[in-house]
Amino acid sequence: MHLEQLKYIVEVAKTRSISVAAQNLHVSQSTISKAITSLEQELRIQLFTRSRLGALPTAEGKDILKKAYEIVIKLEEIQEEAQEQASFISGELNISASPSFFLPILLGTLTNFKKDYPNFRILMTEKKSPNIIEDVSQGKIDIGLAMLDGIDWNAHEELIFETLLEGKIMVCVSKHSPFAFSDYITPEELINETIVMYDGVIWKDSISIFLNKYGPMNILFTSNNTEVIKKAVAEGLAISFLMDIALKDDHYVNSGAIIPIPLINFESHQRSFGWVRSKKKHFSLAAREFLKYLKFNISKLE
Repeated sequence: MHLEQLKYIVEVAKTRSISVAAQNLHVSQSTISKAITSLEQELRIQLFTRSRLGALPTAEGKDILKKAYEIVIKLEEIQEEAQEQASFISGELNISASPSFFLPILLGTLTNFKKDYPNFRILMTEKKSPNIIEDVSQGKIDIGLAMLDGIDWNAHEELIFETLLEGKIMVCVSKHSPFAFSDYITPEELINETIVMYDGVIWKDSISIFLNKYGPMNILFTSNNTEVIKKAVAEGLAISFLMDIALKDDHYVNSGAIIPIPLINFESHQRSFGWVRSKKKHFSLAAREFLKYLKFNISKLE
């Protein structure tokens, strides 16, 4: 048994494909196929079955693969400990975040992290929280920064998550709005208002509850672009709902073009945000360091 064989079967189990695993590991398909066959002969069990769904672990193979995961992760940790001793972190970190994390929390974190680790490459995408959770589950990203509410965590036992901060829903109005000088707004006051809405499943669920309880609202349009939403509000076209953490140091708010007002008497006015990762994906030294920087930036906002 060789470490390369364990790496090969772990990657095949992750991707459910010998061809994709070969691409990811930069070896030929025949190399992986021969390694699996050799290991199966040595262990005297079949590790995978081939079907139209891909290469799936057998019942006997699942126990072997679980131990192989642990060995490969430990090996990667040993390699990274050596890097840490040399005071050098390099490589790549793949992150996906919901819009509420982008400004100012995430950008400040990225700036500080990149300054201290200039050789490290960070790939970052902006997605809706349910899509982020799915990408983490499939091993496509290293860390997801998402809204944690509304997720069936019992169906995601392979995931680890931590709440980093709580956000409150704010009603955002133009400085010319009759609400601009209000200390708070109740749901009943918004029934006849024109709304622009963030296009997210969790947001839509909350608004559905709102509609059913208080009556219909006039939704002008929905968008997953928060800048478009804020511009529409600033120009007085409509009002909107945004998280207070997404409005920290926002240029529309700082200039007075948008006035954020607390929404009261609304059961779903708070949201939990945090990080999530997969137990099956190596939790790299760089990922751990990045989260330290992120938590430090969050502490400065409190």
